[in-house]
Amino acid sequence: MHEHELQFHIQCKKGDVGRYCILPGDPGRCEKIAAYFDQPVKVQSNREYTTYSGYLLGEKVSVCSTGIGGPSAVIAMEELHNIGADTFIRVGTCGGIALEVKSDDVVVATGAVRMEGASREYAPIEFPAVSDYRVQMALVQAAERLGKPWHAGVVQCKDSFYGQHSPARMPVSYELLNKWEAWKRLGVLASEMESAALFCCAAALHVRCGSCFHVIWNQEREAAGLDQTESHDLSAAIEVGVEALKILIEQDRAQGR
Repeated sequence: MHEHELQFHIQCKKGDVGRYCILPGDPGRCEKIAAYFDQPVKVQSNREYTTYSGYLLGEKVSVCSTGIGGPSAVIAMEELHNIGADTFIRVGTCGGIALEVKSDDVVVATGAVRMEGASREYAPIEFPAVSDYRVQMALVQAAERLGKPWHAGVVQCKDSFYGQHSPARMPVSYELLNKWEAWKRLGVLASEMESAALFCCAAALHVRCGSCFHVIWNQEREAAGLDQTESHDLSAAIEVGVEALKILIEQDRAQGR
């Protein structure tokens, strides 16, 4: 790629973003997240990428949407890193798998099943997709500090939303259904679409990345006849992500990072 002042997809340049970035999928969530910042300003919007910057504890921070799936998510991470970002928290939604994971809970990803394609262009399949332990610990600490119900563990990442929700009609149903059963037996907490790619991209770039999610629904609880209510209020996950950034900022200052 030729050198340009503006990054090709996010259309931002050096100085536009802080080193700490929140990565939602939906561009519509960026303004809501930026409202937690001091002096938030919309920087740019192009394709699925909408970027705001502001301040937390006097430190410049940003939020940039990534769209749906790993390929567009790692484009955002690559381009944000090119202009100075080195700490990322994905804040998004997931569907529960483990029966104890309920709607409105917060899930913190410790690692991700690489059932997608983008991560394979960063690391061989034997390499684990794991979150940075400092970011992971900050997310758990934030959830506890805010009194949010939370779970920490492995999530599953896929490229096809309907491969999860309508597996029986797919020509490869024999694979999808059997692997879903394996994830259940292995205690995988939830399913989403970006963390595996982001964790492997972060490893390749030597930057920090973690993820937390709002649980919309748990299809396994539904199948088991357990009570639940579908929820689309991401406030808890957003608050946990923002609080985790504050914790990381304080830790980095104390340790001179």
